[in-house]
Amino acid sequence: MPDGVGAAAPFERLAIVGLGLIGASIALGARASGAAATVVGTDASADVLRRAGELALCDEIADDLGDAVRGADLVILCVPVGVCGALARDLAPHLAPGAILSDAGSVKEAVVREVSPHLPAGAVFVPAHPIAGTERSGPEAGFAALFHGRWCVLTPPPGTDEAAVARVRAFWERLGSQVETMDAAHHDLVLAVTSHLPHLIAYNIVGTAADLEAVTQSEVIKFSAGGFRDFTRIAASDPTMWRDVFLHNREAVLEMLGRFNEDLAALARAIRWGDGDALHRFFARTGEIRRGVVTSGQDTPEPDFGRRRGEDGPPPA
Repeated sequence: MPDGVGAAAPFERLAIVGLGLIGASIALGARASGAAATVVGTDASADVLRRAGELALCDEIADDLGDAVRGADLVILCVPVGVCGALARDLAPHLAPGAILSDAGSVKEAVVREVSPHLPAGAVFVPAHPIAGTERSGPEAGFAALFHGRWCVLTPPPGTDEAAVARVRAFWERLGSQVETMDAAHHDLVLAVTSHLPHLIAYNIVGTAADLEAVTQSEVIKFSAGGFRDFTRIAASDPTMWRDVFLHNREAVLEMLGRFNEDLAALARAIRWGDGDALHRFFARTGEIRRGVVTSGQDTPEPDFGRRRGEDGPPPA
């Protein structure tokens, strides 16, 4: 259970714009932990609003953006990063004086650049990135414990009101996150290698396998081993979200992709020339990284990544 449950809520009225996996999980987590006294949600999709209402994700469901954010002291954009700027422009006239605007996007520099010009006087923008998720999407995918033990990175622009940053930190800590603050450009470089590049590789490998299906007479899927199976899990993520991530973090992703291609070429040479020692050294070094991830609490050491046969609920935290 996150610390602070039962204490005064960091925010009186939380408005969540976008009720997919992340937005729904924030709504459920905020209500379960008491991080906001009232949670209101909105979404551009009437179908999503209907489903969110049936699931009772929020205290209130609003079909109008202005109605949703009006009077909120915290507004979180849980939408693809490509539409954050336009949404900030549309909701700005309805923000309460002193309101804090935040987001949950995986790219920060571009979002800061596109949102900041629309911020009205008196409002504060505190960008955030909760590093948590699953391959599932939609309001049904949300669950309150999604952020427990996971990192949330805040990237406030220089000069951002420190009290506002502290309130957003308290909010995410109430949801169970560990919170780190860093420069937006540094965040984008780190996430390019830890998240964006792995997703790009997964999409590419699964796409290559799909192209080979006719050649292998469906045996790629029939005999999928653990490695390919886990790539398919990553590659099942929301295509709109990831399209926007790559377009808005292109410089950092291309830099990491260049380094990856250089390392891949070195591995190809070792295989071509039968250099087993080089391969063993490389594989031993990367094994240490895996052990570090487990030791830091960012994954489980259980066999099969903690999955249980027939499990239909959210993956283990």
